[in-house]
Amino acid sequence: MRQVSFYTARTRVLAAASRASGAGAGAGAGAGAYRSVAAAAHSRLLSSAISGTNAVSSPNPAALNTRFARCYSTEPKDESSEAKEKSASPSVESEPKAEDSRPKEAAVGPSEKHEFKAETKKLLHIVAHSLYSQREVFVRELISNASDALEKLRHLQVTNADAGTDAPMEIRIDADAEKKTLSFSDSGIGMSEDELKENLGTIARSGSKAYIEKMEGSAGKSKDAANSIVGQFGVGFYSAFMVGDDITVYTRSAAPGSQGFCWKSDGLGSYTISKAENVPVGTKIVIGVRDDAKEFLSEETLKETIKKYSNFVGFPISVNGEKVNTVEALWTKDKSEISEEEHKNFYRFVSHSWDDPMYHLVYKADGPISIRSILYTPTKNPEAMGFEHKKPGVSLYSRKVLIMANAKGILPSWLRFVQGVVDSEDLPLNLSRELLQNGPVIARLKSIITSRIIKWLQEESRKDADKYGEFFRAFSIYIKEGVCQDLENQKETAKLLRFETSASEAGKLIALGEYVDRMPSDQKYIYYFCAPKRQVAEESPYYEPFKKHGTEVLFLHHSLDEFVMGRLSEFQGKRLVSVESEEAGQEIKAWNAKDGDAESSADGSAGALTKEQADELTSWMLAALGTKAKAVKVSDRYMTYPAIVTDFDSPAVRNMMKMMAANGDGPELPQRPCVVEINTSDPIVKNLFLLKSSDEELARKVSHQLFDNALIAAGILDDPRTMLKRLNDIIAVAVAADKN
Repeated sequence: MRQVSFYTARTRVLAAASRASGAGAGAGAGAGAYRSVAAAAHSRLLSSAISGTNAVSSPNPAALNTRFARCYSTEPKDESSEAKEKSASPSVESEPKAEDSRPKEAAVGPSEKHEFKAETKKLLHIVAHSLYSQREVFVRELISNASDALEKLRHLQVTNADAGTDAPMEIRIDADAEKKTLSFSDSGIGMSEDELKENLGTIARSGSKAYIEKMEGSAGKSKDAANSIVGQFGVGFYSAFMVGDDITVYTRSAAPGSQGFCWKSDGLGSYTISKAENVPVGTKIVIGVRDDAKEFLSEETLKETIKKYSNFVGFPISVNGEKVNTVEALWTKDKSEISEEEHKNFYRFVSHSWDDPMYHLVYKADGPISIRSILYTPTKNPEAMGFEHKKPGVSLYSRKVLIMANAKGILPSWLRFVQGVVDSEDLPLNLSRELLQNGPVIARLKSIITSRIIKWLQEESRKDADKYGEFFRAFSIYIKEGVCQDLENQKETAKLLRFETSASEAGKLIALGEYVDRMPSDQKYIYYFCAPKRQVAEESPYYEPFKKHGTEVLFLHHSLDEFVMGRLSEFQGKRLVSVESEEAGQEIKAWNAKDGDAESSADGSAGALTKEQADELTSWMLAALGTKAKAVKVSDRYMTYPAIVTDFDSPAVRNMMKMMAANGDGPELPQRPCVVEINTSDPIVKNLFLLKSSDEELARKVSHQLFDNALIAAGILDDPRTMLKRLNDIIAVAVAADKN
C-alpha cells in the first residue's frame, strides 16, 4: 500500500465558495407604509388580524437550522409516546436480517505514508467541520453520493452489458454500536485507483459534476441520466469527518476485470491507498464514529434523518436490513398515474397531519426553469384557533434530495397554507447545499410557482363553486392577506375573493367578477358595506338608499375586509366605493335628481321643516355639538333615521387607533369631527326644532344623543357607556311628560 498526497484545488474551492456563499433565501412582504395616522393604523391592524408579523425576513441560518432541529428532533422518546406514534403511523414490514456469509473486505500489500501540506490540512478541517451547520447532513451527503454511483452504473449498463454486477441496486446502511462503526454501502459504479485519487484525494473535485457535464452534451437517455445526478461541489464525502475519527473506503470499479482498493484517512494529515480483496463492485464507506457522535449509531436517529433528507432518493435505502424510504416521489410521476389514495397518503406524509387534502396540483415545467412539484391545500385552516403563523408548508428539493424544509422565499407569506414539494435542478445552492443564494433564479421560481397556484385555485373555483366556497370560508384570511401584501399578484389574487351581496340569499358567496358582470351599464362603482353581520347591514341607514334604488351592494363581515377594499381600490376598471363614503353620497344625490325626488326623506306626508327652519336648526346644532361636528346639513339621502354621520374614520381604523394607544404605541386620539346629516321630515328632528326654543338644555341633550346614535349606526362610537347618564336624563323627562 502506498501513500498519496491530496491534490488540493484551492483556487477551485475558493471560487466555488465565492459563487455559493448565499446566506439564505427570503423575500420581504408587508403592507406598504402610509403617511397618515389612519393609514398607519391600517397597516398595524392588518398585522394584528393575521396573528403575527407580515414581514418575511431573510432567515438566519443558525436560527433556521434550530427550527429544523426542533421540527425533526431525534431525541430519545419515552416508551408511551413511542407506542402512541407507532399506533398512529402506518406500519412498515421489516425485512428479515440475513446473515452475511461473504468474505470480509481486507487491505493487502505494503503501504507508504506521506504528510499533507499544512494548508491542505487546514482546508480539509474547514470542509469537514465548518461548512455544514448540522452534523446530520453527512447522512444526506453520503446517500446522495451512493445514489449518484447507482445512477452512473444504470447508465453504463445500457451501453455496456458486461459492466456492473447482478447485485440489487440499493443503498445499505449498517450501524454497529459495539464496534462504533457506521457503514454506507452501494452496488453502484465503484472507483478505480485513479478515480480514488481524483475523487477522494482532491478536495472540491466532483466526479458527479464532471459526469453531468459530459452527459449534458449527449442526447436522449444520456441527458436523462445527467438529470438524476445530485453531486455538484465535490465536498460531500468529507462531511463524514464531522462524526468520524477515521474513514475507510472499499471500492471496485464496475469495469470488467477491475481490482478492489482500500482508501483510508484520519482526516488530519494523510490518506493511504492499497489493493483489497473480497471487494464487490460498488463502494463501502466505513466510519469510525467518535464518542460525541454516537447518536448516529442509533437506528431511529438514522431512520429519522433519512426520512427528513433522502426519503425520495430513487433507490431502496435500508438501515440494518430494514427498508426506510417507503414513500414514492409522486412529483416525478405523470399526474394521470397518481391515484387519490396516493395523493392522500403523500399529503399526510409531507404535511405531518391526518386530514385529507381539499385540492391537489401536479405541476411540471422545463423552461425557463426546470420545475417538478406537487402541491396540496388542507381541508382545515391550521391557524383557525388563533395560533401564531405556521411555517411555510412547501419544502424545497433538488433532484429528490431535501435542500430546505418549510422553505421561505419560494412562496409569498400568504401562501403558507399550501403544502407540498417543489423540486428543481436549477437551484443556485451554496457549498453546503443547505441554503439558497438569492438571485434571479429564485425570484423567477417564486414568480412561476405563485402564479401557477393562483391560476390553479381559480380553475378549482370554476369547476365547483360550492366546494370552493367551503375552501374560501376556511382560508379567506390568507387570500385577503395576499391582496393586501402581494401587489405583484394582486389583480389575479382578487379574483379568488368571495363575498355575500344584497342581491343574493344569506350565506351565498359570489366573486367580484360576477358582481361586475351584472352591473347596470350606467353604474360607476362597485359598492360595498362593512358590517359585522348581514342583519346590521340590511337595517343600516347607509344601505337604505341603495335598497330603494335597487343597487346591489357587497356585504363584508370580516374586520380585515375594509383594508382589503382599500388596498385593492378597483377591480376590472371599476372603483370600489363604500356606501358610507362621500362618493356614494354624490351618487345618491344624482339618483334623487334623476328620479325627480324633491325630498330625500322616507315619509314626507307630515311635511318637512322649511328651508329657513332647517338652516336655523343646523346652525344651532353645530354650535350645540361643538368640536364633535365640523358641519351639520340636511341630508340628500333616502333614510328612515333622524340623523347619520359622514366623512368619518372607518370603524377598523378607529379600533386600530385605540389599540395602538392602549399598547403605548401612540397617543389616544379623539374622534375626528364628522359631518352630521339630518332628516328634516323625521318627527324627532321636527320636534327638536321646537324644543330648542322651549327647553334649550334638554334640546342640547337630545342633539348630543342623536349624534351618538348616528355614531353607533356608523360603528364608530368608542364607548357607549359615556352616554348613559344623558340617556337616563332624557328618559326621565319623557316618562314625566307622559305621566303628566
